[in-house]
Amino acid sequence: MTQTEEIFRADAYCRKATASVIAVDETGIYLDSTIFYPLGGGQPGDSGRMQRKDGISWVITDTRKCHDGPASIRHIPEQADTLPNIGDRLELEIDWERRYRFMRMHTCMHLLGSVLKFPVTGGNIGEDKCRVDFNMPESPDKQLTQERLEALIAADHALEYRWITDEEMQANMDLVRTMSVQPPMGYGRVRLVNIPGVDLQPCGGTHVRSTAEIGAVRIGKIENKGKQNRRINIHLE
Repeated sequence: MTQTEEIFRADAYCRKATASVIAVDETGIYLDSTIFYPLGGGQPGDSGRMQRKDGISWVITDTRKCHDGPASIRHIPEQADTLPNIGDRLELEIDWERRYRFMRMHTCMHLLGSVLKFPVTGGNIGEDKCRVDFNMPESPDKQLTQERLEALIAADHALEYRWITDEEMQANMDLVRTMSVQPPMGYGRVRLVNIPGVDLQPCGGTHVRSTAEIGAVRIGKIENKGKQNRRINIHLE
């Protein structure tokens, strides 16, 4: 299986790019490189469009990781009756407004984890809101959590990235905050997302460059989902 070059991993702000088709089948389109983020870590797969030089285009409704296909990332077209040919060069463009909202929400989730220092049992990102589940005995003070989250956003902390080997990750599993999602290992190295002095953890998702880009958010409903499971909902304002 070919490992698709993940342009989004190096540059989450890349909205357009050109890539070559290396395979097609009834499940989707496979490229040598892509700016489309595949579903994972609670973040939805990207949507957008691909266009060939002759003007024929394909709407991409979802992007998924592929473990048993010709390449590591599958792009799912709206219509699969007519697909591009192997070797075609395609102009790629993601639905940027949708992606950018996911980037803001994903970074906000990291900040919430630094405010509520408990293991994370689950999470999900949407365009208008996200949720994070924590393994914590009691619900947090909603107003205090809101104020601390707003302070971290307003502080305009820059995000940094660095890579460590799978072996280094195995030796530093205390960096992992999520109980249900393991760090993206198996490729020889793992990316760490660092908000200096605030948060450091392995993550393969897309993020904004600084916390101020998150903008206004609101802590929504805090739900009791079990004996020690509290769900915090966050809304983009």
